[in-house]
Amino acid sequence: MKSSDSQDLHRFGYTQELFRDMGGFSNFAISFSIISILTGAVTLYGYGLDLGGPREMTLGWPVATVFTLTLAISMAELCSAFPTSGAMYHWATALGNPGTGWFVAWMNIIGLIAAQAGINYSCAQFVLPFFRLPVAPLNIFLVFAFTLLVHGLLNHYGVKLVALLNDVSVSVHIIGVIALVAALLALAPLQPVSFLMSANANPSINAPYIWLFLLGLLQAQWTYTGFDGSAHMAEETANARRSAPWGIVLSVAVSGIAGYALLLTLTLAIHSIPAVLSAKDAQGNPVPAAVAILSSGLGPRIGNALAALASMAMWFCGLSCATSASRAVYALARDGGFPFSSFFSRVNRRHGTPGPAIWLIIIASLLTMVWSGAVPIVTSLSTVALYIAYIIPVIFAVRARHRSPSWTAEARWTVGRWGELINWVAIAYTVLIACVLVMPPNQLAGKTLGGVVVLLLIMYWLAVRQKFAGPEWARSAGVFHAKEYRT
Repeated sequence: MKSSDSQDLHRFGYTQELFRDMGGFSNFAISFSIISILTGAVTLYGYGLDLGGPREMTLGWPVATVFTLTLAISMAELCSAFPTSGAMYHWATALGNPGTGWFVAWMNIIGLIAAQAGINYSCAQFVLPFFRLPVAPLNIFLVFAFTLLVHGLLNHYGVKLVALLNDVSVSVHIIGVIALVAALLALAPLQPVSFLMSANANPSINAPYIWLFLLGLLQAQWTYTGFDGSAHMAEETANARRSAPWGIVLSVAVSGIAGYALLLTLTLAIHSIPAVLSAKDAQGNPVPAAVAILSSGLGPRIGNALAALASMAMWFCGLSCATSASRAVYALARDGGFPFSSFFSRVNRRHGTPGPAIWLIIIASLLTMVWSGAVPIVTSLSTVALYIAYIIPVIFAVRARHRSPSWTAEARWTVGRWGELINWVAIAYTVLIACVLVMPPNQLAGKTLGGVVVLLLIMYWLAVRQKFAGPEWARSAGVFHAKEYRT
């Protein structure tokens, strides 16, 4: 099978440089770990509770799950047709043009960098109490930086070890969710079921509830990012045309089910919404809402022990995110679309990993957190940037479905005649959510993203347009029309 996969990759004009040692489960584990329900659902629980109240958890999560599944299915079909590390960048180039593909690649990279920053910063916030250290800004940043360093070292020196750790991550997430749900149901005093449909009487923003509900979807939508990791690891996965698409879809589906059970149980265990949202530790530092619920419902010892599971899940999530982001950089650099491409496309021959790309992601994540200074800002930035990267290839895919021959002929994982309808639903929802999530209180994310887009356009027009022609395989295969692109 490895030989067959290598030959398939050779059709795209690439040699097998990365180790193709991942099975289908490990591929699924990458995306499942980056989604990390114990990271997204827990880290931003207070944000969603503040804006939408318990009703946000009850209705917002399934809404986000269903619509995100339409996007995941759309991307899975594209991944099956184009199983390369370039993922969305290659899809957008093959079905659109090199300029759009280059822009998609940068949106993907920026989104993953911001996600990496938010994940590891949240992990640092959760870890400090276990070492009996104050949750002070300097302490958080030092632990955050150390975590990034460890992730960089692990990714640099062994893809096999990272694959093994991601397999372990799946167990940590599943066991963690089961343990949290079981402990809360058995030991914590619970609200009546009717509490699940209540709203927060005193949200931090004065606005109609429908707007608060839409803003609160950031909690779920940030959780549902990173499932493109399975596509980025396609060149390292056996039977990639089938295994990688399944990794994308199953990671969202399994996260949806497990995450919903966790959110409903946490919500039922709330004793007082104002108390949960204003909780502080002994030093007067804010305590994450989910940790406050666990501590008040189960007692400090059990609550902290279960919060430790969430911290471990965040650590695994950050590790997987660094893996995915480095492959996105490597793919663009390999095609000459990245500054100092020859350097950032280097692969360590001994370890089979793109070392320069890995360390670029680590450093950029550190600088991103210095710039933003707040987890909701970087999470909103990462969510919108990633969803822009996700949806542009889907838009091109709809247009290209009616060409002859259609790109779907190469796909081994497909939903057949339902594909176009699913594509349109994914497009409509993604446009809506991208607009909502850069509105106040996350306007800094919108302004930052707007500035990045302007910078990218200037960079492309002045320095990239005349030199970058996209991957050779897309041009030689005639998937897009160069004449049409030039005009």
